[in-house]
Parts: sequence; C-alpha cells; structure tokens
Amino acid sequence: MQNLQKELTDLLQGENNFVIDGQLNKNKIVEAALKVEPQLIKLLIGNDTFKKHFFQDVEGVLVFDKIAFQRFVNNKSFLPDSYTAFKNKIGLTINDGSTDNYITTRNDVTLVWPHKDCVLEGGQTKEDQKRNEIFWNETLAPDSVDRLLSPKAFTNFKKYDAQGEHTVNEITGNENLVLKGNNLLCLSSLLKTHRGKIKLIYIDPPYNTEGDANTFLYNNTFNHSTWLSFMKNRIEIAKDLLSFDGVFSVAIDDAEQHYLAVLCDEIFGRENHIGTLIIQNKPSGRTTDAYFATCHEYVLFYSLNPKVPSINFLSLTDEQKKLYKEGTGENLYKWRDFLRTGGFSTPEERPNSYYPIYYNEITKSISLEKGNNDFVEILPIDSVGNKRVWRKTPPSFLEHLKVGEIKIEKVNGSWKVRIIDRIKTGTRPKTVWVDSKYDASAYGTKLLKTIFNGKKVFSYPKSLHAVKDIINLFTNKNDNSIVLDFFAGSGTTAHAVIDLNKEDQGNRKYILCEQMDYIKTVTSERVKNILKNDETDYFLYAELNQYNQLYIDKIQDAETKEALIAIWHQMEAGAFLSYQFERKAFNERLEAFKTAPIEQMKQFLVEVLDKNQLYVNYSEIEDETYKVSAEDIKLNKQFYAKK
Repeated sequence: MQNLQKELTDLLQGENNFVIDGQLNKNKIVEAALKVEPQLIKLLIGNDTFKKHFFQDVEGVLVFDKIAFQRFVNNKSFLPDSYTAFKNKIGLTINDGSTDNYITTRNDVTLVWPHKDCVLEGGQTKEDQKRNEIFWNETLAPDSVDRLLSPKAFTNFKKYDAQGEHTVNEITGNENLVLKGNNLLCLSSLLKTHRGKIKLIYIDPPYNTEGDANTFLYNNTFNHSTWLSFMKNRIEIAKDLLSFDGVFSVAIDDAEQHYLAVLCDEIFGRENHIGTLIIQNKPSGRTTDAYFATCHEYVLFYSLNPKVPSINFLSLTDEQKKLYKEGTGENLYKWRDFLRTGGFSTPEERPNSYYPIYYNEITKSISLEKGNNDFVEILPIDSVGNKRVWRKTPPSFLEHLKVGEIKIEKVNGSWKVRIIDRIKTGTRPKTVWVDSKYDASAYGTKLLKTIFNGKKVFSYPKSLHAVKDIINLFTNKNDNSIVLDFFAGSGTTAHAVIDLNKEDQGNRKYILCEQMDYIKTVTSERVKNILKNDETDYFLYAELNQYNQLYIDKIQDAETKEALIAIWHQMEAGAFLSYQFERKAFNERLEAFKTAPIEQMKQFLVEVLDKNQLYVNYSEIEDETYKVSAEDIKLNKQFYAKK
C-alpha cells in the first residue's frame, strides 16, 4: 500500500493544481476526483498501475472508480505532510486493530460530542433535522486521562420554588438538584458529595435504535460497541454512588436489552440482578416496525449488594379493588379457591399439604376428622383428575377454620373449598405491567403538552405513572431517599418524586443531570411548573463551569469556514490544546486546512482540544486563569463541604 501511495505522490507532485504551499494537498486531489477532472484522469489512466486499480473495463470502455480512489487517497497514511498529520499525532483515539478489543478488557473513557454525550449529527439542534454531518467521538486511553474525572466547579446557581427564581445565598447540602453538563463529569463530581448515598438510580438512556422509538431530541443511533463503552463508563461511576441497600434501574428496548443486561451483570454481578420488568408503553404498537409491532420496553434492576434491598408492594388498581365484594370499609374480602395449582402444587413437592377435608352438608360442619357417614371426603383434585395440594397445612387450615375463614360449596356438582382473601394495602409487583396508565402517549407526551400549553416540546417522554411506581417500589416516604437520574430528559423523574411526596407526605429528594440545552426550556420549566402549588419544596439549578467546552459549542454552531478559522485563533490564544499537537506546524499549513470540508475542519478543531480541560476543576477555582467569581467560589465550597 505504501509503495502505491509513494507512486501516486510521485505521479501528482508536478501538477500545480494539486499543490498548496509547495506541497501536494489531499483535499485538492479528492476534489478533482469528485469532479472527474480530465487532468487527473489523464494522469491515472496513463499509468499502468493506477489504470488497473482505479478503472474498470465495461464493454471496452474504461470507467473511473472514484469511490475506490477516494478511499485510497483518504487513508490517513497518505500525504503525511498534510494538515491531517498534526491531527493524527494527537493520540487520543485508540484504534490498534486488536482482535481482542472486548469491552471487558478496555478501560478507556469514551467521550462523545456535542450533545447528550452520544454520537449524533453534529450541529443538530431541532428534532426534525437530519443533517449528513460528522460524528464526533473520542476514546481517551487511561494514560491520557488525568484531570478529566476530577470534581468540577459549578456556576450559574439559581434557586426555584413556587415564587419563582431566587439568588442562591447558601447551600445546605439537602437540596433537590438539577445540574447541566456532561453526565460523565457530573457523575464524577457527585462522587465527592454523594458517594454511597443514592437509594435509587433510574435512567432512560439513548436506546441505540432507529426510527420513531428514539427517546430524545436527536439522532439516537450509536455504533454498537461505542454505545456499550458509553454506558459502561457511566454505570461504573453510578454504582459507587449507591447506598448499601441501593438499586440501579435502567429502561431499554429490544435493540440493546440483551447486551446491556450482560454489561450490568459484569458491573454489578449476576447475583445482584433483581429482575427485569416489561412495561407495555405503547398499546397500539409501533406501525413502522417491519415485523412485530413493538408495544413494550424493559427496565433492568440491580442491587449493590445481594438480597439487601427491600421492595414495596404496589397499590391495588380499581379493577383489583372491585373483586373484593364481601364486607365493608377496611374489612373487604373475597373468597378464593383453597386448591393450589401451578408450580410446586403436587403431593410429591408439598406432602404436608395433601390431606382430606370432611364436610357435613346437613350440619355445615367442616373437619379434618371423618366422623360419621354424613361427612363427605374432599381431596385436592383438579378438574382433570390430577392430585394437587391445599394452600395451607392442616394446622394453618384449622386456624382459619376457627375464625370462620373457610367455607365449602358445591359448584357444578363438585365440592369446592374456599378461603377468605382479605383486601390488602398492596400487591407484589409482577414482571409485566400492562395497565393503561403506563401508556407513554397518554401519560407522557399528552401530559407534557398539557403542562406546556399544548406545545410538543419533547419526543417520547416516559409515562409519569411508570416512573412513579418504579420509585415507589424501592423508596419510602420517611427514609430520606435520594433518586438520581443522569439522563434527565423532560424531567419525568423529578415530577414523579414530587408527586409521590405530595401523596404520602414523603421526604424523598431528586438529582437530575442533563447536558442538552432543553434542560433550561423543558426539564427545569416542567419542574418549576409542578412546584407552583407547593409552598415548601424547591430545587437548586447549577451548570458545570465550562472551559474548553465553550470552544466545542462555538465549533458546533459555526456555519462558515471563516468562522472556524476565527475560532481557531481564539483557541490558540485561550484554549488548552493537546500537548501532542504541533501548533506551529499546523499554522504553517493553515491554507491547506482551509481546503478541507467544513465537517472535517470542525472535527479536527474538536480533536485538538485537551479533553481533560472541558470544564473547570473544583480544585482550581481560585486560579485566576479561569476567572471564577468570588460568589461562585463561595457556593462551590459550600456545595462540596456540606456533604
């Protein structure tokens, strides 16, 4: 390959149209290939080697394969004196071609830009934009990560309650938090303040699926391995935030559910898998699916320690309550069959629960003793003649009989033993939830539109009731539980916590993390709206204090090459650049850089930034370089000191 590259360089270097600053320019050559310029075609077709490689004989006519030629020229080893050479020397991306590059053997930290910490179309700011732009994704090897995961400084502190916005004068350490910034770095910062203190983590990450099932306002598709690295980085940190009895839960769909479960098994241990919940979130099914109409999603649950968390029962539904027709008030009950069916219901499995019950139809007497001939013998036999067992052993049966909780009646010519089933305050949650209240359209999208006066501000928010019930399973009203959601989206988790606290006068707290700008216009606004009728509750809003991230935002928003060159000069003067980047050599080749497509220019400028300096570290807030205000210094010290 290198011999071919050298031969092509020798062939083209005498052509002035392909030269800038006395050197061949890769972008000029690619542009000529795209336009199928005669000058280039004549040179290539006149060379036997390249005639063979880049032309196809179609019925005696030679056709130029410009796709193959572009791939050849775009190889990063071709024209190493191009401006791209300085990018290739940065060394932040791991791409060693190893065949054992499994997620279990890599400890690299994956950062992805520019929004939502995921690979997406650069510059997309609206839901309906589908631009054919670059993907920004970088993997930092462990030896390239020094200060990236250090606690970060916060800025733009605000307090919101029923009366609106207030200046923050003091941080007590007991606030609800809404934090804007890269969630990997928010989580790392929370380790200093909340390690071992989070009772429940609930997240709804990007599902890595195509089509209308995407859950955020952006292109929701990752490369599979990148998505797994992305999730691994964040879940590993989140695990350290859980309390001893803490629970981690994550919503997901079919596209990655199986792989995410294996990843969580690895991080938490298979013995800590509590269960997998299936929620029917779209009863009508997706009409865009090619085969089955998807109508459900999953929620995976893991504990920090085996069998430590307790689980609460769910309240009975109205339909369930209607089944209890006997009695009054709190003493409602129904009669249920005393015969046990299903698993572990045979005499071989439960020998102590297989016994005869005797019944006198005249006197209505019930006994375990046969008595006289007026008593009939009733055995636990099912409708097809199989031996089964009773629900209770003989001593327990007698206890229920003594207090009038057993009756016998004839149904279709057969005797049936019944036992009282008194109404309960709740029921053990099942693994499949199909109640209409879990419909994400009715209790997610439509609910959110109601809050925002009919405007659609977010795609596919979760059903409020689904999130409430999940939180209700693992938190109690007076246990000071903290619920963390580091993919906050539209703010359903905070809404759910607030509603639960109102219903049972609880003291749960929430922490939301979100990088997308809609945290200001949707997430925070939703929470503020819910708090309007609450005179006691409030939340603290803060943002990670940006440094190099400011330049990434500018690069993303730039629309012209001239704007990008101006940003480069700003970066040169004030940004932290990769120590391996050759600034002087790059400036000498700046004219060549300007010939690159705007997407490549953006990607290059992002990659030369030092990712360890995206945000201001808390340890450096008093360094004058970062210009952190005295008020922010005071509040940051309170934020980190109070925990």
